[in-house]
Amino acid sequence: MQPETKQAYQAKVQAQLDKFNAQIDEMKAKAAQAKADAAIDYHSQVEELCAKRDTAQAKLAEMQASSEAAWEEMKVGFEKAWSELQSSFEKATSKFQ
Repeated sequence: MQPETKQAYQAKVQAQLDKFNAQIDEMKAKAAQAKADAAIDYHSQVEELCAKRDTAQAKLAEMQASSEAAWEEMKVGFEKAWSELQSSFEKATSKFQ
């Protein structure tokens, strides 16, 4: 089995981030329609998701700027940020469905 290339990994991650962005936008729209008490909770969850998404996006940018030799090391930091984003997103979506 051939190891994943930096470019292939980045393309896969960017596609997943784009999907999260679309889902966050959908949650924002739902929050705007929610009643006042639920809206506060929605907004809080969306803010947390956006912060974690921004962290993952920053780690991806660092990885993109890294050398071929260093990208595997950068991947570890990104994977941690990505895991936190996925966990928060799953928590938020299960809470608001």
